[in-house]
Amino acid sequence: MSLVDESAQSDRVRDALTAAHLYYMQDLTMDAIAHELHTSRSSVSRLLSHARATGLVDIQIRSPLDAPSRLELLIAERFQITAHVVPVPDHATDVDRLERVALSVARILGQFFDSNMVMGIAWGSTMNAISRHVTPKQTHNSQIIQLNGAGNMRTTGLSYASEILGRFGYAFGAHVHQFPVPAFFDSPATKQALWRERSVSRLLEMQARMDVALFGLGSPFSEVPSHVYAGGYLEEADYTSLSRAGVVGDVATIFYRADGSTDGILLNARGTGPDFGVLRRTPRRLCVVSGTAKLASLRGALKAGLITDLFVDESTARALVSAT
Repeated sequence: MSLVDESAQSDRVRDALTAAHLYYMQDLTMDAIAHELHTSRSSVSRLLSHARATGLVDIQIRSPLDAPSRLELLIAERFQITAHVVPVPDHATDVDRLERVALSVARILGQFFDSNMVMGIAWGSTMNAISRHVTPKQTHNSQIIQLNGAGNMRTTGLSYASEILGRFGYAFGAHVHQFPVPAFFDSPATKQALWRERSVSRLLEMQARMDVALFGLGSPFSEVPSHVYAGGYLEEADYTSLSRAGVVGDVATIFYRADGSTDGILLNARGTGPDFGVLRRTPRRLCVVSGTAKLASLRGALKAGLITDLFVDESTARALVSAT
């Protein structure tokens, strides 16, 4: 970056800070701020948006008496997890619903991740949506690790996964560790052999000591296709095998049934995601779900004990407590 660019960026940060202080701390209107800064009202609006997007301003919304909503309390009581219910109108499409839930998660993710921490991220449609909106928070000695491979017969998957993880890494100033293996091996023996390689075992060891895991739920039933189902990762024989095994969803390409069990699901022997035992040992496990089409997947993940914190849209939250 040139000295001119650095100077312009510094000026923009200073102006955004000034506008944010006048607006949020002194209750000045945008018109009053525009007059004081000798600029237009639209410029003030852009400065305030910049302040929010770059983390100069941290906005928190608390319910009355700082208490969880009724839905959040019901979910907490029934499943022994912390629920974060995102208001989304019932008439919203699954695409809009995902975007709104993802935006809400992105704005508060920094509350769960800090310096000297390791966060594992499972790539996919949900993580892609979140990554586009993450509010920056500077950390040091923090690590972000890819939880499962992304390659298939058509692509290495590296560009897709690295773009997602790169956005998280940039937002937190964290070092990103990619997992350069296929999403599914052709043979369990190949996987076992590669897992013994030191370059791969180093990444597996990092996964084993994660502080935070962030993931969505794969589902073959959602209007927004899970990337593992829509990206050419599975063949017809795989779908047949999953159907016979009663699979309802996956986390990081590890499949499970409605009761949360994984035993006897043949594809898991070739999948590259972490064993559920590794996930359960992770202190904070943030699961992001949108759309009632993922209800079966969500109930299975809860049965498997994979979730400590659930971010979910209101309609799906209501369906969850009504169906149990």
